[in-house]
Amino acid sequence: MAIIAPSLLASNFLKLGDECAMLDKSEAEWFHLDVMDGRFVPNISFGPMVVEFIRKTTKKFCDVHLMIEEPANFSEQFKKAGADQLTVHIEACPHLNRNLQQIKGMGMKAGIAINPHTPISSLADSLYLADTILVMSVNPGFGGQQFIPQTVERISQLRILIDERNAPTLIEVDGGIGMDNVGMVVQAGADVIVAGSSVFGAESPATVISDMKKFRRPS
Repeated sequence: MAIIAPSLLASNFLKLGDECAMLDKSEAEWFHLDVMDGRFVPNISFGPMVVEFIRKTTKKFCDVHLMIEEPANFSEQFKKAGADQLTVHIEACPHLNRNLQQIKGMGMKAGIAINPHTPISSLADSLYLADTILVMSVNPGFGGQQFIPQTVERISQLRILIDERNAPTLIEVDGGIGMDNVGMVVQAGADVIVAGSSVFGAESPATVISDMKKFRRPS
């Protein structure tokens, strides 16, 4: 079954404690936390302090997605805040392997995020260091965007790359995913589904999470 990672960027921040409590009781395995700096992407979200508060509400896996420049300068802060995984963008890291080694050296899992325009083949030489590859299915920076259809082919390409190397790396997909397209995303090879608006905009977020979990990747 797919791992569901609701993106708290789409939650009601006036009721953040309640939103976290709901997720903690739901079937979602991960909390997805989007950190934006206004430089790498044209938006600003939150930093280590908010991650620290969210960490206190749950023992579930905290998946922190750094959409920031120079992520190596902030890895220690997010480790102290309680991140279980730090994901950095290949486009923001000229020394990507060093960044991944730094994250793993701190005892966290390490992920690589890749934007829609960046070739999947660029991941080949860093795959062995990545616990997760986060395939962006929208251009990062804002929630509520439409899913880019070409992402399905990109997921399939990455699935082949991972399987050829017999790597344990998970494929995570983020952006515009709802009940109308989650099935084809999982069928293409995704292991982890990030869902924001489709979860928090639903009348029953817990039901949407449960329904999304029913999809299985082909063996």
